[in-house]
Amino acid sequence: MNGVVKRALAQTLLLTLALIAGPVSGMTYSFEEVNAAADDGDWRSKTVDPDGWEDGPELEGSPMDIPQYGDPVIQIEVSYKPGHLDIRRDGVIEIELFEEWAPITVANMVKHVENDLYDGIFFHRVIDDFVTQSGDPECKAVGVYVPGLPPQCGEGGTGETIPLEHDENLSHVDGAIGMARSLDPDSADSQWYIAETEAHNLDPENRDDEGYATFGVVRSGMSHIRSIALTPTTDDPSGLPSIQNPASTAGRPVYEAKIVSISLIGVVWNESAEPSTNDMESSGLSKLVQSPLLPVTVIILLLLIGLGARIDDIQFLYSVIDDVEASEEANGLMVAELVETK
Repeated sequence: MNGVVKRALAQTLLLTLALIAGPVSGMTYSFEEVNAAADDGDWRSKTVDPDGWEDGPELEGSPMDIPQYGDPVIQIEVSYKPGHLDIRRDGVIEIELFEEWAPITVANMVKHVENDLYDGIFFHRVIDDFVTQSGDPECKAVGVYVPGLPPQCGEGGTGETIPLEHDENLSHVDGAIGMARSLDPDSADSQWYIAETEAHNLDPENRDDEGYATFGVVRSGMSHIRSIALTPTTDDPSGLPSIQNPASTAGRPVYEAKIVSISLIGVVWNESAEPSTNDMESSGLSKLVQSPLLPVTVIILLLLIGLGARIDDIQFLYSVIDDVEASEEANGLMVAELVETK
């Protein structure tokens, strides 16, 4: 009986520590789930290597220049017509979302992407040398695309707003993605924009209305953003960079600049971005100390010691781990395969 109790307590201890620690850095996890929560439900188990990115924005020495380990990456498939005499083009844009620096705003974007809110809408406001704006679920062509229709396009959203969120590492660099809002700083909903050039006049330190929130940056496909910015609009019908309307505000494209889909494709990872061993150790200790499961862990350890279990009994722990893995496979809830990365 004593051995059965020790084994049960050890299993509970290992599972508790796993919940506290979260993913193990340096390992790649692949998960098979019976029912995915959404189309992008497994994106955190996939990795995106920054070395594969090309066609990025102009860099200016900002913290946003450097890919951050573990950040979500979204992929936007677009279809647009750059000019009157051009054929329609298709392209892909990849954007890193800075989850650590803008957690509320990124969570809002992730939720909308997972719910396919943006699939099939179009860029409803395009101003050359400024921003390309989208994100309104009302902006969908009904049959044939007609500039100015539907009439409610540009005013829509989900009805759920988020507070204005700033961080010293974030600004309106070239290629930055930010949240559109009304005069109320805390009115951002689902609409967003991408800066087609640096737009630091929108940063909070350069305004008296608290500024606008950025939360990510284009990593690949910036040429598509620049081409969409040049598409003929109701304000600038020529579509020529040499002929611009300085009073352009509406900027509704003459030809549909469509977002075919937006999906979450993974998180930033490569060898250069991987946290150091010291970072991993300090992070694990911090999680343990701050976790609400710490009292449970201490109690289980005391019970194991009281039952004569030794911390250095490696063979005992290995057998417990085998039992835990076998139990998970038998239940068929989730199978986690650890593949050591090199």
